[in-house]
Amino acid sequence: MTSALRNRLLLFLVLPLCMLALMGAWLDYRSADEAAGRHDQRLVRLLPALADSVVAMPRRDGEPPLLLLAPPVEEFLRQNAGYAGYSVQDLSGRILLGDHWVYSAVPLTHDPEFHSTEHDSVVYRIAVQRTRTGAGELVVALADGSDPRQQWGQQVLLRVLLPNLVLIAAAGLAIHWAVRQAFKPLVDLAEAVERRSPRDLSPIPEGTSPAEVRPLVHSLNRLFALVNEQTEGQRRFVADAAHQLRTPLAGLQAQVEAWALSARAAGRRASGPQSLPPGAGGAEADVPAARTAPGSIVLGVQEIDGLRRAARRTSKLAHQLLALSRADAGSLEGQPMQQVDLKALCEGILEDFLDAATAKGLDLGLEATPAEATGHGWLLRELLSNLVDNAIKYTPEGGSVTLRCRTVFMGGSGPCALLEVEDDGPGIAESERSRVLQRFYRLPGAEGEGSGLGLAIADEIARRHGGSLRLLAGSGGRGLRAGVVLAAGRT
Repeated sequence: MTSALRNRLLLFLVLPLCMLALMGAWLDYRSADEAAGRHDQRLVRLLPALADSVVAMPRRDGEPPLLLLAPPVEEFLRQNAGYAGYSVQDLSGRILLGDHWVYSAVPLTHDPEFHSTEHDSVVYRIAVQRTRTGAGELVVALADGSDPRQQWGQQVLLRVLLPNLVLIAAAGLAIHWAVRQAFKPLVDLAEAVERRSPRDLSPIPEGTSPAEVRPLVHSLNRLFALVNEQTEGQRRFVADAAHQLRTPLAGLQAQVEAWALSARAAGRRASGPQSLPPGAGGAEADVPAARTAPGSIVLGVQEIDGLRRAARRTSKLAHQLLALSRADAGSLEGQPMQQVDLKALCEGILEDFLDAATAKGLDLGLEATPAEATGHGWLLRELLSNLVDNAIKYTPEGGSVTLRCRTVFMGGSGPCALLEVEDDGPGIAESERSRVLQRFYRLPGAEGEGSGLGLAIADEIARRHGGSLRLLAGSGGRGLRAGVVLAAGRT
């Protein structure tokens, strides 16, 4: 945009200069034409004097007529020495007197005629007239090389065009520099807006902007405020909705878990007394009766298990929505980052997911060396929990999931902290790795239940910490290796 404006301004400023240069050339030609008209009139006035200078016929054949130059003609030739000439021709076109290069066709009338000719790199204006002289009817001609109109064609490049072109080029450079300096605040403003994070909706300082740009800055700030207000409203809605859902969903999940335990106990009791666990009775003994009571809703173990899975999934979705809202929240900008012990974080996550991995027959391991990162501990815990939960969910029975944390060196940027979760499950195709980071996106044909938010939340938290989630193939090309590089803290 600014480049186009610069070019337009340069064009609009240089174009008048070109028009002025052409106008100057035209005015110069007009002045030359007026001067040439005066020269033509002077030559016409001198032709009769040249004709009167031929005073007598030759005495013998082959001899030229007798010529006595009149004072005006002699004065003209003397003043323009080297740039003037004359000739006297007979009616057959033979030159009798004067310069042989001053030649002209014999006029058919007695009116003066003009034409131009070039001699010794000089363009001459020649006036010719057929008239009576002291030697009879002859053709007299005068040549003038000082005619401005004749020299204008050769001198226009040096006298008009070249100086004007140099002036236009110098003016163009000066205008380009001036326009560039004038547009620098606008370019700086555009670069500042371009460098902004999509989440940075803080107002642009209006006092540092030029007066001409302040209305634009004011409009941008107003737009930022509206977008920020709308975004904050959406964040509050998601956070409030997720928060309000957590309590009833927790109660629903607890009730469904109790139903599932009761249904299993009732099933074992129905299969025989020996199937009951020691100390079973009391409330569990009343379950079959409650299930078969008139008007009661009879639920089998499979139905209760399905209800339990749905309650768990809904509760987890509410938790993920709340985590995503907190990771998106603009208030996070005001919370200072702290030093997070990644090794202790990985050990805590290992304990949290050990039972789930054991129940599925997975080998959940930890490869950790002391490492610290600068960030929000609860967000990094959420990030790692989502990665481990995904790995356990999609790794088949008998597989392995490994947590890693260590300090690495990335080029010349100094030490960084690396968090990784690697599994030997089905992995993710390279063409899908960018899409699975989108919210609510799940791989086609993916097994198990999920909302498509786990990796999106992990990537959002990684970006909040100045990194990004990297999805690579696992060891030997099998499985998935998900990791994030964070700014290292004190080691």
